Amino acid sequence: MARFGWKESGTAMFRWLDKGIAAGLAVCCGGVLQAQGPTVFRDTVTQVHVIASVKNTKGELIGTLQKSDFTILDNGAPQEIRVFERQSAVPLSIALLIDVSGSTAKDLKYETDSATKFLKALLTEGNPEDAVGLFTFDSDVTEVKHFTHNYASLDNALKYIHGSGGTSLYDAIYFAAHDLEERPGRKVIVVISDGGNTTSTMDIQKCLKAAQFADAVIYPVVVVPITNEAGRNTGGEHSLIFMQQGTGGRTFFPSAGKELDQAFTDILNELRTQYFLGYYPKDVPLTKNPFHKLEVQVDRADLQVHARNGYYGEAEGADGSSNAPVAVTPTGKKKK
Repeated sequence: MARFGWKESGTAMFRWLDKGIAAGLAVCCGGVLQAQGPTVFRDTVTQVHVIASVKNTKGELIGTLQKSDFTILDNGAPQEIRVFERQSAVPLSIALLIDVSGSTAKDLKYETDSATKFLKALLTEGNPEDAVGLFTFDSDVTEVKHFTHNYASLDNALKYIHGSGGTSLYDAIYFAAHDLEERPGRKVIVVISDGGNTTSTMDIQKCLKAAQFADAVIYPVVVVPITNEAGRNTGGEHSLIFMQQGTGGRTFFPSAGKELDQAFTDILNELRTQYFLGYYPKDVPLTKNPFHKLEVQVDRADLQVHARNGYYGEAEGADGSSNAPVAVTPTGKKKK
């Protein structure tokens, strides 16, 4: 089971520290925990997992490559691929996030209708261990339905979602990422929004970091209210693109209706054509930054790989020793 993002097994991990314990540790560590959050302790280094999609110059998905076609670089150091699955059947956990703020009210029915079709196709035809968690967000983030394979319960929940007020987009992604972190297999965040973010307590960097800790791939579906840039939240759209690029996902800009249905169909096809790669980090040059830069390459110039650009792992300490990374822990606003 994947633990702490890139951990596969043999991990001793302590998260969500009791306030009293955290306070005591902060005193013992000279306030380090107050600055960086609770430390994650572990006893072994195990597999790093990477989910990758490959497309040709026409944008068509390519699902027939072999392990020998791939190269993985961890901080520039080539790694031996020890796990390889084509059109991976590894179970999926999908956090479906729906913006229910006032700015999206007129498109909400179209969004839930398209989401219903997507969930039906996913859960009636895919792996029986696939699961979906349903979240909505306006000023607050609400977990409407915990991760389940029961399509009927999700369908029923979608019929009754509603909201108003502000938009806590970053908070929604942040909390969903933490819920995904402990789940096994492949992890995906599908977020339906117009890109607005007005009431989040988290910033974009914390949001992306949480997704990368969880090994979650972000697929934003930006329902475009108007076609010209005037009046659109292009800044919010660019922020979603930034997070998608950092996790190896893809951003869609459909209008409501058939284009929205097609966006969900494309996401489903991509999830079914992903490569699941794994390796044990070896001879990786460490820096003081625990973020490891990942590059996934294929040996054909006509193909492009989409995969996350890094993960949080070992960092070099001040004395040259190896330090464990620091966990990110939700603070501020609580999820309902």
